Amino acid sequence: MQRIQAFKFELMPHGKQTRDLRRFAGSCRFVYNQALAMQKARYAAGEKTLGYAECCKVMATWKADPATLWLRETPSQALQQSLKDLERAYINFFEGRAAFPSFKRKGKSSDSFRYPQGYRLDQANSRLFLPKLGWLRYRKSREVLGTVKNVTVSQCGGTWFAAIQTEREVDVPVHQGGAVGIDMGIVRFATLSDGTVFEPLNSFKRLEETLAKAQRTMNRKTRFGKNWKKAKARVQRIHIKIANARRDALNKTSTTISKNHAMVCIEDLQVANMTASAAGTMAAPGTNVRAKSGLNKAILDQGWGEFRRQLEYKTAWNGGHLIAVPPQNTSRTCPRCGHVAKENRQTQARFACVDCGYEDNADLVGAINVLRAGHARLACEVSGAVRPTAAGTHRSDSA
Repeated sequence: MQRIQAFKFELMPHGKQTRDLRRFAGSCRFVYNQALAMQKARYAAGEKTLGYAECCKVMATWKADPATLWLRETPSQALQQSLKDLERAYINFFEGRAAFPSFKRKGKSSDSFRYPQGYRLDQANSRLFLPKLGWLRYRKSREVLGTVKNVTVSQCGGTWFAAIQTEREVDVPVHQGGAVGIDMGIVRFATLSDGTVFEPLNSFKRLEETLAKAQRTMNRKTRFGKNWKKAKARVQRIHIKIANARRDALNKTSTTISKNHAMVCIEDLQVANMTASAAGTMAAPGTNVRAKSGLNKAILDQGWGEFRRQLEYKTAWNGGHLIAVPPQNTSRTCPRCGHVAKENRQTQARFACVDCGYEDNADLVGAINVLRAGHARLACEVSGAVRPTAAGTHRSDSA
């Protein structure tokens, strides 16, 4: 089995290298924005958009223009990769996977550029060679395995990182674990069908007041002044701390689940729809806007989308299988008799079937139903039949 994996390390550049990193990232951002503006202008004029090769030819004229001669100082391959990113953004838009490409703003998007070749990795001395930058030391936290395919340099909160993407052949793993269903929540981050509970970290909630205070301090400073930049850097550090804590918790939880279970069943939650604003419009204002806003904030603080992404590749790496099932009625279906009713969910935490009297924790019931729905879907995929749309415990006579 071929495994493509990225190893990310913090770089330790000296002063000149740091300035070059900023200049290279800025040049790549400029080329991306110029190419996007050119493509939009051609479309408005009724002309055909240019492909990657044609864009590279146009970029050569920019590098020869006296006004943009500074583009020559940036490695050509990094500039070309920016054009590849734009082409990929257009493809994702036309295939319905992403929104229309937007311009990159300085300070708003992560500064990054990529080297597809010309790099050299010296793991023995914890250093990395990059064209026009020289040797850069990095904080070695683990060994890089496989053949290096490309290196992406990015900046986050004033710190530069190198993501080294590798490719290698590994033996196809055979998982010995069983199957489990997962019910996602806010009070309980994840409840497994075997009764295991993972508590939420709520990293944003823990630092929300600290972040709000830092933001108020920044707003009182003169914009773009020296003190404003210091205050902004503090806000960025808090955001990074929140994101790192959340990412660490998600990695630990997803690793534990993927290693111990061969089949993981999870709800196919549409997080973007679930966290849509309830404000409405001037003509039709929404209701319970404050309560919905608080719910949206709590959902986003859990990181459900990132958790599913990590589970998906980690189960595959460990020889397991991830199954996403429809979330409808998973918390309203009785796992004993199959009765589906809104009244079965007595409270947020308690499930009591109005038909047979079965009682248990609502999150555990949801996880059990998710597991059964996963088994039903897997059976339908094997047999070629249409999978059921219910919670996987019962199918009505009309189904």
